[in-house]
Order: sequence, then structure tokens, then C-alpha cells
Amino acid sequence: MGITQILFWILTVAALFSAIMVISSKNPVHSVLWLVAAFFTISGHYILLNAQFLAIVNIIVYAGAIMVLFLFVIMLMNLNKSTEPLKNRWLQIVGIVSGGCLLLVLVAALKNTEVSKNMAEMGTGEAGLIKTLGRELFTTFVVPFEISSILFLSAMVGAVVIGKK
Repeated sequence: MGITQILFWILTVAALFSAIMVISSKNPVHSVLWLVAAFFTISGHYILLNAQFLAIVNIIVYAGAIMVLFLFVIMLMNLNKSTEPLKNRWLQIVGIVSGGCLLLVLVAALKNTEVSKNMAEMGTGEAGLIKTLGRELFTTFVVPFEISSILFLSAMVGAVVIGKK
């Protein structure tokens, strides 16, 4: 077993543990912090797959910006025991049953996939490199890339106009 496989299994166990802690933490701030840990472990998986750009974007956008936004919203909501709604037993049962049904659908959908033939190349190739991504964006997908940049520019102008009022 090589160092890459050992790192993969360490990151996988850490990702699963932090994901379980996200949904089992009683404090919402602790859940956000565990979610940040899950994003960092997922970024580690991206690095193992030679997708450095995705790893950095995942850390900057999700672990940075989105989680700070979640944290601000949670802190501004000022959650405490008095504002927490009463627990409805029937809603909990419905949630467990619907979650179990979703799990069954996912298992049925993934049952016939051929995982052994579709192994990912780890640490080789140029699939996840920034150079390859830039070449594709500015040659093959230059028109959709420029249209999306105009869309983002108009969204920023719209946000400024809404914010000024």
C-alpha cells in the first residue's frame, strides 16, 4: 500500500467523521466548523486526483466565503432554546422514512455501476491542472466563458443598485 492510498484512507475517514459531526452536533456553530473541516478533507482528495485548481477554489469559495456567510447568518439568527420550535414526533418519523427511501434509491442506482473499470488516475495526467483548464476555457469555451462573465458583471451591478436603496 503506497503513500497515496494511505493519504486517501486518512482523508476519507476524516471526511466521513466530520460529515457525521456536521449532522450530529447540537450547536449550529460547531456544525459549521465541522463542515469547514469536511471541505478541507475534500480539497485533500482533489489534490490526490491532481486537480489543484479545484482544491484551491474549494478552500477559498466554500471553506472561506460560503462558510463565513453561514456563520454570520447563524450568529445573527441568535438561536437558543426559547426560539427553538417544538419537536414533532411525526415529522421526525417522516424524515427518517424519507431519508431511508432516498438511501434505497441511491443504492439501487449505484448497484449496477462498474467501479472497477473507471478508476481515477491519481497524480498523473494533466486533467486537473490550471494550464489545461485555461486552455479549454479560452479556446473551446470562449463564448460561454465571456457570456458568463457578462452575467456576473450584471449581477454585481444589480447587487450594488439594490444595496444603495
